Parts: sequence; C-alpha cells; structure tokens
Amino acid sequence: MTNKKKIHFGWWVLIGISLMAAFTRGGINSSGALFLTPVSEDLDIGMGSLTLYFSVSSIVTMIFLPIAGKMMAKYDIRLLLIAGVLLQAGSFAMFGLMTSVWGWYLFAIPMAMGSVFVATMAGPVLINNWFKKHNGLAMGVMMAFVGVGGAVISPIVGNLIADNGWRSAYITLGLVVMAIVIPIIIFTIRIAPQQKGLLPVGMDEVKKGEGESETKAEPNRGVVATVARKSSAFYALVTFFFFITAIAAFGQHIPPFAMGLGYTVQFAGNALGIWMFGLLIGAILFGFLSDKVGARNTAIFSMFTGLISIGLLLTFADNSTIFLIAIGIFGVVSASVGTLGPILTTALFGNKEFSQIFSTAAIGLAVAGVVALPGYGFVFDLTGSYTLVLYTILAMLAVNILFIILAFRGKKKLEKAGLWN
Repeated sequence: MTNKKKIHFGWWVLIGISLMAAFTRGGINSSGALFLTPVSEDLDIGMGSLTLYFSVSSIVTMIFLPIAGKMMAKYDIRLLLIAGVLLQAGSFAMFGLMTSVWGWYLFAIPMAMGSVFVATMAGPVLINNWFKKHNGLAMGVMMAFVGVGGAVISPIVGNLIADNGWRSAYITLGLVVMAIVIPIIIFTIRIAPQQKGLLPVGMDEVKKGEGESETKAEPNRGVVATVARKSSAFYALVTFFFFITAIAAFGQHIPPFAMGLGYTVQFAGNALGIWMFGLLIGAILFGFLSDKVGARNTAIFSMFTGLISIGLLLTFADNSTIFLIAIGIFGVVSASVGTLGPILTTALFGNKEFSQIFSTAAIGLAVAGVVALPGYGFVFDLTGSYTLVLYTILAMLAVNILFIILAFRGKKKLEKAGLWN
C-alpha cells in the first residue's frame, strides 16, 4: 500500500495568486507604459498631462486601500477578486474607445479600485494566511510570475500596437485578461486554510528559536496595528515604500525613455519585457535571500544594485546592448516593491495584525504614484530628456538605505518596550 503525501492546497492557492498577478499586475499594470507615446502623439496630449491619470489612480488607491482591507476580511474573497478583475481589465479595455485625456482620468478610478484587490492586496494577504513557512519564497514566486507575465505580454502588446494600433491593443488585452483570470480565481482562491480544514503551510514546523531568520514570525506574534502605526519603524517603512515605489515607477516610463533616445516602439516593447524579466529574477532572488540572510540585508543589497543600473543608464544609454542590460538590472530592483514590501512588514511587525498594518503602510506606495509618475512625465516635457529623473532616482536609492537601517532600529525599540509579543 503506497503512502503518497498529498500536495498542500496552499501551493494551489499560490499558483492561482501568481497567475492572477501575472496578468493583472504584470500584464495590464506594466504594459500600460507602452501606450503612453502612441496615445500622446496620436491625440496630441502632453506626456505630463497623460500620465496624470496615474496620479488619479494612485489617489484612488490611497483612499481605497483601508476600505479594501476591511472588505477582504468581511466578504467572499472570490467575489471581490472577480469584481476587481472586471473593474481593472474592463476599464483598461475602455481606454481604447477614448478620444480625450479626460477618459483616462475617468476610467482610472474603477481601474484603480479593481487593481487594489487583484494586484496589491490579495497576494500579500493570502500568502500571509496560507504560508507560515517559506513565506519569503512564496512572495518571490508570486512576483516571479509577475515578471514572466510582463516579459511575455509586453513584447506582444508592443507588436499589437505597431500592427493594429493602440486602440485595438487596449481592448484586446483587457478582454483576454478577464477571460483568463476569472476562472483561475473561481477554482484556486480561498481566503484561509480553515475553509479547506487545513493548517497553513509549515504551521507545525514554525518555532521561535535561536538563529531564526528575521523574515519569519511565529503565527499570531508581533505588534498590534495601533502600536505599529505610532512607531518610528512604521514611519521609516512608509518612507521606504514611498521611495522604492517612486524608483520602480520609472518602469512605466521605460518605453517613452527608449523612444526619446531614438529607439523604435518594438525595441521599447522588448525593453519593457527585459525589465519584467529582471523583475522575475529579482523576485526569486529576493525571496530566497530574505529567507537566508534576512529582509534588512536583502533590502540594502537591492538598493546598491539599483545604483549600478542607474549609473549605466546615465553613462551608456545610447548603446542598445548596455541599455537593455541596465533596464534588466533595474527590473531586478523594481521587484523590491512587491517582494520586499510585504516581507519587510512581516519582519518588522510580525503576523498578528499584518493586513491592517500593510494596508496602511502601503499608502506610501500610492502617494509615490501620485507624485512620481506624472512628475517624471512633466520633467520630460520641460527638459526633453529623463536625465534629471535618473539623478533623482540615484538619490532616492541612496537615501532608502538609511531608512531601512532606521526601520530595524525602530523594531528593536518595540521589542525592548515589550510591545512585540
């Protein structure tokens, strides 16, 4: 008689989350950058004015994040995620019918509301519920799928725009994402192991002990949200979120950056694909490193890697090979947003009230979108290049190293005060 060990359902949940993220975050959110130059030129809209729709999206995200966190605790997760896909992908498809920049501003509202569920909150919350061991690895796997999705979808979208126009490409991508992601949600997603009569992955193996990685937290241990939000560690984390998101936001400007240097839209699509491939490598790398050497050291390593990529772009952007290499390295750094953000939150504050703490800290992500995305566009409109933007990113990478150090000093204060339990 054979005794085959059944695959824990948590791994199926992870596959479902990862595929959803690949199409919504890696597909829709990332490939939107490819449309900026064609839309700007076709409708005679300034890059700064067009990218203001990212600010609208970020403001909506900032307002809706705490609401979404409460809704996920109260309502059926699958219904919320299906509604999220319809809002996000449906609004994206509607961009293809617009003739004025106001259309982008208007549909950015429902698109952002849907994206909060499917591209921002679902992954970290579900992984935190289902994985008490290999948490960093699971987060890395999810973000790796985002990278694969973007690396595959971006060149396809670039060719669709070149061959059939940006309107057809908007509509096609939106409809395809809805058709694929909704069945994935129905068959694989559950909010918690209790719904399947299971314990989280590794629940029976997680024990607090000497030498335990700082990314791991014993189930239901940590800091309560009301205490966390008043701590120096929390403010340092929010600031880190702001800067790393502002840094990664430049990914949305890679196509206009490339085309501004004289490269074609097809090359820009390939560059965006390389960026997403870098995101894939970064997600796996950071997930592995955070489990091995801790969230603090991994985050600092990420910032130093970013300094190298921006240095290359400032020096050798006119060389197409080095340009693609630098963009790939920048993609690795950009994985910090989706991978290290949740991992740092767990490392600093534990699992006790993760969703409440993360949803509040993630406001830093939204604020960065309000400022950085259109800001970069206006800088390009005023100067005709992204050189000043690259120097600004260089400074933010350096400053972020300081905030990582301050965040973990703040954690020690919480522990000494007996508030981390």
